[in-house]
Amino acid sequence: MIKALLALTALVLAPTAACGMPAASPPSAARGVVSAADPRAAAAGQEILRAGGTAADAEMAMMLALTVVEPQSSGIGGGGFFVYQDARTGKLTTIDGREKAPAAATPKRFLGADGKPLSFFQVLPGGLSVGVPGNIRLMAMVHAKFGKLAWKALFQPAIRLAENGYQVTPPMAGAMGFVSQTWRDFPATAALYAPGGAPAKVGDTIKNPALAATLRTLAEQGADAFYTGDIAREIVRTVTTSAKNPADLTMADLAAYQAKERRPVCGKYRGYKLCGMGPPSSGATTVFQILAMLERFDLKAMGKDSPVAWHLISEAMLLAYADREKWLGDSDFVKVPVAGLLDPAYVRARSALLSTEKSLGNYEAGTPPGAEPRTAALSSEVAGTTHFVAIDKSGSIATMTSTVEGPFGSQLVSGGFVLNNELTDFTFAPEKNGAPVANRVDGAKRPLSSMSPTIVYDAAGRPVFTVGAAGGKTIIMQVAKAIIAHFDWGLPAREALGQGLVYFNSGGIILEQGTALEPMKPALEALGHKVTIAKLGLKANAAERTAAGWVGAADPRSVGVALSE
Repeated sequence: MIKALLALTALVLAPTAACGMPAASPPSAARGVVSAADPRAAAAGQEILRAGGTAADAEMAMMLALTVVEPQSSGIGGGGFFVYQDARTGKLTTIDGREKAPAAATPKRFLGADGKPLSFFQVLPGGLSVGVPGNIRLMAMVHAKFGKLAWKALFQPAIRLAENGYQVTPPMAGAMGFVSQTWRDFPATAALYAPGGAPAKVGDTIKNPALAATLRTLAEQGADAFYTGDIAREIVRTVTTSAKNPADLTMADLAAYQAKERRPVCGKYRGYKLCGMGPPSSGATTVFQILAMLERFDLKAMGKDSPVAWHLISEAMLLAYADREKWLGDSDFVKVPVAGLLDPAYVRARSALLSTEKSLGNYEAGTPPGAEPRTAALSSEVAGTTHFVAIDKSGSIATMTSTVEGPFGSQLVSGGFVLNNELTDFTFAPEKNGAPVANRVDGAKRPLSSMSPTIVYDAAGRPVFTVGAAGGKTIIMQVAKAIIAHFDWGLPAREALGQGLVYFNSGGIILEQGTALEPMKPALEALGHKVTIAKLGLKANAAERTAAGWVGAADPRSVGVALSE
């Protein structure tokens, strides 16, 4: 299954060229900047900044626009994590808009009649995989705390895109080509994205009047309309009457949903402070643990072309991900030893396992301080995510990762928007070796996520870099790699995002095909690694502080752009 998920990720986020869309203007560091994985979404954020909106306003407008133009990846039918550095108060805020399982969900949700876990592709399509969407409640909290423009104003760019139409990009067409064969069971989705029976092609124009109507209702009536009104009733009807896997979502589940402000998780690297989301995100904890294990090595002197540097990065990655699988989950349901995983003594002990001479070969979770008995089990997490950044002229920073999980989520469309398949991020087997799994399904629980919106601060406490990514569990490594490339190897943000990636599967490590890492295969094998070369679906966005001010960056693999105010 791991190979299938990696192939899906690579297909959905494959490197592409922009299609019939305006090129980015050079992002001016002297003004506000935005960066998104789609030019139309970046333009929406730019419009809001130019109208006097805050970074939070621009970020929410981009989230709404991405619902329209990047439906394969994110939207109001999904959830996300939002990180905000307020220039006025100096306070860092992190908000959890992650989806929740229905109250009726049990640990046996993804088990077959024989008591064994079903396959990912058995439970993906239809209602069983749909969690309560969180993005609109998140948006309401963000706007109340940090917004300046009227709520209604933030919807206008997305409404125009839905009504007037937008061109299909290569990433969207690629995602449709992969999943459209399932749409015979989902006529509403087929009617929207495969009119005439064939999925829309690159450059085709799609209009979405149903989504425009939904957005107008939300603009006029506020977030409650999504969770208690006709929009909510249509979501419940869609999920409970699905031709595939009809499920148990209720109006009460939607009405009960609330976004939550969480305590940020912070770490240190090379004299910098790094902050991001806590559980149910595994992002900050795992990224910061990887970096902390590497800090005793002089990666700068080794350089980005050193196989030994990439060997050490791989070793730290494998140890940190082993801890992730065992210890991370929704902290409202299980005790998550975040402080223990980042405890300096624990990290030193884990780092001591790393050698410049040879791979460890066996990567098991450790026992951090404060940990309770638990067992590890793999979860499934695939591409279907996006990241976007906004920085306003006052210096406030909004950085958010948003998702519907896999390409086109559950394949269900309600009110013109795609419903997530986020519940497949739970670990299907609720127990392993007789012990409970931290990320098993429970009613009203949030599934574990790899989304890693991150802000980096210098020794004076000034934010100097922000980054996030898409691509399932590769997100963690994309963010860690970008930070290493920027702060150890001195690469500008866009080059740091474009630097090749190392990842892993059950057979060993994977080097990103077509990058400078590919020729390192023999050297890494000589260090004891089993190495394969493969395409990895990667897509990241960032911004960096320069001598002149902030500059945005988008991953050169994507159609994304950075724009100035």
